[in-house]
Amino acid sequence: MNQQPSNSLITLEDIQKASQLLKGNIERTPFRKAVTLSNIAGIETWIKFDNFQFTATFKERGAYNKLVQLSSSEKNNGVVAMSAGNHAQGIAYHAHRLGIPATIVMPKNTPFIKVEHTKALGATVILEGSTLADAAAFARTLAKQENFVFIHPYDDLQIIAGQGTLAIEMLEDLPDLDCLVVPIGGGGLICGMAIAAKSIKPDIKVVGVETELYPAYKSALDGISRPCGGDTLAEGIAVTEIGTLTLPIIREYVDEIVLVDESALEHALTLILNVEKTLVEGAGAAGFAALLSHPELFKNLTVGTVLSGGNIDSRLLASVLMRELVRDSRITRLRIPIADVPGEIARIADIVAQRGGNFIDLKHHRIFTSLPAKDAVLDIELETRDRQHLEDILDDMRTAGYEVCILNPDEPD
Repeated sequence: MNQQPSNSLITLEDIQKASQLLKGNIERTPFRKAVTLSNIAGIETWIKFDNFQFTATFKERGAYNKLVQLSSSEKNNGVVAMSAGNHAQGIAYHAHRLGIPATIVMPKNTPFIKVEHTKALGATVILEGSTLADAAAFARTLAKQENFVFIHPYDDLQIIAGQGTLAIEMLEDLPDLDCLVVPIGGGGLICGMAIAAKSIKPDIKVVGVETELYPAYKSALDGISRPCGGDTLAEGIAVTEIGTLTLPIIREYVDEIVLVDESALEHALTLILNVEKTLVEGAGAAGFAALLSHPELFKNLTVGTVLSGGNIDSRLLASVLMRELVRDSRITRLRIPIADVPGEIARIADIVAQRGGNFIDLKHHRIFTSLPAKDAVLDIELETRDRQHLEDILDDMRTAGYEVCILNPDEPD
């Protein structure tokens, strides 16, 4: 039995209409059981690969649904949007396809890759303000001055309806789905998906995911004021401004909102890349991060989550992957006091080589140390297979008479 959300301005029919409009204009992305990730999380996990869209983001759904329904005069005048990146690319790509002039206002700290991709898709890009709220204010002013249609990234009925098509596809592919786990930034994605899912299957559970640094909706629902801000891997959901349309829908139809920290996001992103061989950004990995961080909520449930975006700066990705190697004890920094005599470094190198370890970097300090003048300090970045391999090498060094200290990742040289 279908049950329409009682207080929503959007119905299942609106989302079904969007689904029809999207056919042939976006990818019908795969929804697959993630066998290895299911085993790691201890939860039957199905993944919707919406990072397979042309712009690597689900935002295309709402963007096309909005743009295609504009009047002829609105299309001729053009549109303006504010975005940290993915909404920008969705609007830019489909506006270009439909022959609609598009201007995108982005915060000045938007990742370079998202700025360049948006320009390449045919939009005019303006960098303005340090936050989305700053960019939004400028975009609204520009809309009035130039008679553009302002397209909000989440607080828009047609945007929400377009995003909701994800849930229709997931339930068509897997009617027995028990739970949806959805990242929350502005809330457009989870609102559309919750309306569609609860209308098709009223007993399905919908869980939202925010970062600990940006708990805007969880704070609103809990009636608690929490700090909101800071540098997060998941900049795509780093939103402080709650939508007037989205909050009532989330309040009524989202069962729970959980928070994930930065290390969980990094770990989830790395697992998805290594296991599923697909690239996601921090926000796109938030759903799986929630399964790893809050497994008790999903016990004995069949869970579906969305890889909602795959646009990540290559330098940031490299940093995340290297940090994960440090957490797994595959790369470790060691500090070893040694006698400043010929052959001492060679002896340590021989111990490492005998166990099959590998030096990545080595620094020899004679002056910047409090040891006696005849001694020195050796700092080593060491590559090992795992924690046990590292412990074997450390045991051999200590047996040979060396005092070895493991340096914390954030400890200075």
